[in-house]
Amino acid sequence: MITAWWGWALMGVGVIAIITLFVNLFSEVGERPRRVTRVGECAVGSVDFLLAIAGVTNSPVHRGGTARLLNNGVEFVPAMLAAIRGAERSVNFTTYMWIDGCLSDLFFDALVEAARRGVEVRVLVDGFGGRRAPRGRIGELLRAGGAWCEFHPLRFGMLTRLHKRLHRRALVVDGSIGFTGGASIMDKWMGDAEGPGEWRDSMIEVRGRLAVSLQSAFTQVWAHTTGEMLTGPAFYPPDADQEETGHEEETISRHVGFIASPSSEAHPMRNIFWMTVRCARKRIWITNPYFVPDNLFAAALKERARAGVDVRVLLPNEHNDVTIIRWASRSFYGDMLKAGVRIFEYQPTMIHQKLLVADGVWSLVGSANIDVRSKELNQENALGLLDHNFAARMEDTYLMDLNRSREILLRDWSRRFWASRLIERFVRLFEKQY
Repeated sequence: MITAWWGWALMGVGVIAIITLFVNLFSEVGERPRRVTRVGECAVGSVDFLLAIAGVTNSPVHRGGTARLLNNGVEFVPAMLAAIRGAERSVNFTTYMWIDGCLSDLFFDALVEAARRGVEVRVLVDGFGGRRAPRGRIGELLRAGGAWCEFHPLRFGMLTRLHKRLHRRALVVDGSIGFTGGASIMDKWMGDAEGPGEWRDSMIEVRGRLAVSLQSAFTQVWAHTTGEMLTGPAFYPPDADQEETGHEEETISRHVGFIASPSSEAHPMRNIFWMTVRCARKRIWITNPYFVPDNLFAAALKERARAGVDVRVLLPNEHNDVTIIRWASRSFYGDMLKAGVRIFEYQPTMIHQKLLVADGVWSLVGSANIDVRSKELNQENALGLLDHNFAARMEDTYLMDLNRSREILLRDWSRRFWASRLIERFVRLFEKQY
């Protein structure tokens, strides 16, 4: 039993320390403005919009390069492997998850073969997401002359940074061909989304100037992790600004490459998503597997829906690999539906796409989820493409997915079991960690 005054003082300090830790880890107090406003009017697709989004993210606007949307593993796996097998100078590959299996073997085979013929091969995976990569195959890659590194592995000196993860997706070959999107290395990314064992996902293949823009998603975090600065034509070819055609794609009108790091308080991913939604005038179509928006983004979606913009959000149903995030996502349904946002749940399998298309002109593709973690804690990357033709392909894909989805209606949602509402509200308290 505590009787001395100093005993009570120590207990008080301990209680204050625990409360402070809880607030800092799990709440949003002081981490973002209470509201976001916009000075001036600009529409998605306008010059003013591009200049504004480039300014707020410190990312220049570029022209040129091509982009091709690849749906499911049957399309993007062969394309990625072909690019690695055709590499002449360099292969830079960063991804969040790498799990042993058939897909892992296919990529290791291609990477090892490239390294053996003299290509500079570098692979960077997250220290958590890549912990199940096969150690034997990693050793094989290293013996062939390739490099493998883990971001923030579990070891002494990293404990205060373990919650900050590498979530970027970027494969860049010879500085001229690149891939980004939702996929990592796991067998569920193979196939054509025919059932729960095959995830629905998309990647985009980019060439020319777009590939150079994507390169920074790898080189920046590689330099931070290894201390190795990558320079020269093997990574930044001097002819990248020349327009490249072929592969049944047209040159992209303009694009902006975005990278986000938790060391920055600017949170560019939050600004990109908010500005895109707030500047849309006709429609905002979103597909995202982990939808736990902060209050600012949720408010922007509801405001646009009330203004008559066609706002649709496509999410997973019970085929979801993180159940707690599904509960958190569903806590937003009621308010969204009341504001006029249309919500759909994909039925056949887990949908893992991270796509947004606005007004049929502006597309966002990359690694970021619409949650607090992606906007403020993870290393993320995305490409913003201003191009009618590419946006049309994005919208065609979206409508195709809606045909395999079920719309959530407000009258049905309001009748759900009270226990579900309680669980949804509880898990939402920890939104910062999702």
